[in-house]
Amino acid sequence: MPRKFFQRFLPHPQTIKDNKTLQVFGDWLHKPNLWHLNRRSVAGAFAVGLFFAWMPVPFQMALAAGMAIFIGTNLPLSVVLVWITNPVTIPPMFYFAYLVGTWIIGEPATDFTFELSFDWLFNELESSWKPFLVGCFTMATISSLLGYFSIQGLWRYLILSRRAASTRNNKRT
Repeated sequence: MPRKFFQRFLPHPQTIKDNKTLQVFGDWLHKPNLWHLNRRSVAGAFAVGLFFAWMPVPFQMALAAGMAIFIGTNLPLSVVLVWITNPVTIPPMFYFAYLVGTWIIGEPATDFTFELSFDWLFNELESSWKPFLVGCFTMATISSLLGYFSIQGLWRYLILSRRAASTRNNKRT
């Protein structure tokens, strides 16, 4: 069941291989382990995708793809999970990361009003970059570990419950 569930949402491997952004990885995209759906590759993909979803950098998908290729996790799932951060979710996620960073560093959170300008961006980042980055890294690490171990546990639970159901059915016949 877990494999079929994930296969419904993932793009075809050839679609990813033909993506111009990912062509920098060349022949590495042809490794078969990058396309397998098993407990290890899916759990690793969750770890990679959730980690890079919290990184406030451009080209998160390319970074997630590079890490997935480097450690051999499911490539499409790693890239798709980065989409958790989108224009709707970025403001609350990054504000929460900023609050976590202020709590870790021990700085008080500053109040600010948002303006859509480069001047505002540079002035605000000057005073809050450290708690923001600490919070992003902390949330990336926590999300990555939670995602990895949750998928490992869920996958095992589903396999064991399927085996138990199969055993019960065999005993009845």
